[in-house]
Amino acid sequence: MTSGLELLFSPLKIRDVEIRNRILSTGHQTYLAKDGVPAANLVAYHEARARGGAGLIIVEAARFHPSAVSDAPDLNACDDRCIPGYAAIAEAVHKHGARIFGQLSHPGRVTRRISGGLRGVTYAPSVIPDNRFHTMPRELPLDMIAELIEGVGASARRFVAAGLDGIELVASHGLLFSQFLSEKTNVRTDQYGGSFENRLRFLAECLAQVRRYAGDGLVVGIRISAEEVEQDGLEADEVLAVCCELAARGAIDYVNTTIGSMAGPGGSIHVVPPMDVAAGYVAPKAGRLRSATELPTFVAGRINQPQIAEQILRDGLADMCGMTRALITDPELGNKAAAGTFDDIRACIGCNQACIGHFHAGYSISCIQSPLTGREASLGAAARTESAKTILVAGGGPAGMKAAVTAAERGHRVVLCERGKRLGGQALLAQLLPGRAEFGGLITNLEAEIAKLRIDVRLNTSVDRTLIERVAPDEVIIATGAKPYEPMVEGREEGHVVDAWSVISGGANLGSTVLIADWRCDWVGMGVAEKLALAGHKVHLAVNGPHAGFNLQIYLRDYWAAKLDKLGVSVIPNARIYGVDGNTAYLVHAISGDALVKEEVDTVVLATGHKPENHLEAELAGTNYRPRLVGDCLSPRTAEEAIYEGYLVGREV
Repeated sequence: MTSGLELLFSPLKIRDVEIRNRILSTGHQTYLAKDGVPAANLVAYHEARARGGAGLIIVEAARFHPSAVSDAPDLNACDDRCIPGYAAIAEAVHKHGARIFGQLSHPGRVTRRISGGLRGVTYAPSVIPDNRFHTMPRELPLDMIAELIEGVGASARRFVAAGLDGIELVASHGLLFSQFLSEKTNVRTDQYGGSFENRLRFLAECLAQVRRYAGDGLVVGIRISAEEVEQDGLEADEVLAVCCELAARGAIDYVNTTIGSMAGPGGSIHVVPPMDVAAGYVAPKAGRLRSATELPTFVAGRINQPQIAEQILRDGLADMCGMTRALITDPELGNKAAAGTFDDIRACIGCNQACIGHFHAGYSISCIQSPLTGREASLGAAARTESAKTILVAGGGPAGMKAAVTAAERGHRVVLCERGKRLGGQALLAQLLPGRAEFGGLITNLEAEIAKLRIDVRLNTSVDRTLIERVAPDEVIIATGAKPYEPMVEGREEGHVVDAWSVISGGANLGSTVLIADWRCDWVGMGVAEKLALAGHKVHLAVNGPHAGFNLQIYLRDYWAAKLDKLGVSVIPNARIYGVDGNTAYLVHAISGDALVKEEVDTVVLATGHKPENHLEAELAGTNYRPRLVGDCLSPRTAEEAIYEGYLVGREV
């Protein structure tokens, strides 16, 4: 066993279930269900993490009553159709030595519950509006509460039949069980509202039903936010009282802690905290619950390295560490940590783009660094080549680096050329923005893989037809990226106009008042606005969309918008840059076409997108080479598309 990680790789026994180590994949929505039941791709997804060394996997939240079902591809445990799929997951996970729990949840008021394009009826303890989806729920009648309790028990029976090792109820994040617990969202006057005892009753009765079907051998627990950080959410002392009471009754075997709420924009950021939130920051809150309840306690929240997990365990703050996004990025994390090959771990950078970002966009889970994630069943691992070729990759940004790594892993000889002095492309700029330093981990991870594979890297080397003829590769991959797109700005010669890249890199001379023309509506405009506001500039962010961060994942967008508001950044929505004149910026309303004039502007910063650098494609016209374009030189998008396309072409050559 690896020295220094003794606790992380020690077993944990809860009831009759022994878990081989303390690495946990918490329940998280993958959108890999098919017709509401686990399908082959969900089985393959969880099997990859069990094979990679995780100790415990908790399958994402399943609906236990029709009142929670919508058109979303969630798991549905309301009938016996789910049993074969869960049994397949259990078999796949067990054969690799890991344990598997099922999870049951109901959103209550925190959902639009859309079916066929229509909003459905949402139910909650009381008629208290939701502040995220803006739903006004119907108060649950007593007979329906009885149905819900029975539904929990019936779903638990199905988990038992499928061979799962434990069952978890989701009382976290402002969802239905939490809504019953809070006196702010539960104002009932019957036996399920009012006193602490009454507000606890629904969860307690559901847990009793789970225990009835689970028997004495299976593990029963709850997931709960140690505090919800939302105006009408549970506070830390309320959660402590709930957990202590359930522990005293013997109703639960463990507490799985997180923080935050899905019921409003303030608490949502903690559901999947981004990169500028401190690593392991929830652990002290979990430690308080662990001490008070004396129950095994799980914790999640930016635990992306095994050393962080080990320290949390050594500090006595938890018994298991949720490393969910770390396992999304690198399913082999457990095996690599156990072997002591820490540099081989592809670390999660907390970008939230393809994990929770895909979920909120309605697509199945993946990872910008690991295109195979979520596609385990459809893609499978890349096969070794039977005929090694020489592959020349032009461009050392994320697309080129991933193409080089993938081709080399297959056994090809790879020459990677980058015209700059280091690899990384636009990721080198992204990491310079406030709170975005960890984005550079994407490059660090790829550089480590390149070094391990001993790829021939040539920096300060531009690729042209002459170089290609000298190297004489069998295949050419073009990943030459993009450069800033500069729209026509009338009067530009009379004003002070610079591009965002020069601002980020520190090469621009700026006045005291700055207007950012943000066509992209993503991290560039918001990041530059934060950078300049922190430096003391007065900042106007003119976005060509309805709000700042329109193209960002919503939790990150809301979090960032709050930061900009505190910094005094003024946001001008639906605005396109038109011209400048001395210290005046002229904008056009994107919808009405009306003029928008902003006076006393010293500098205009253009965050107006990128144009592809694809000259090499034209140079190779008429040769025997069929250039393969990937990333921004094909079409400027994000790092996710760049890495995905680099991965695919590396598999194909």
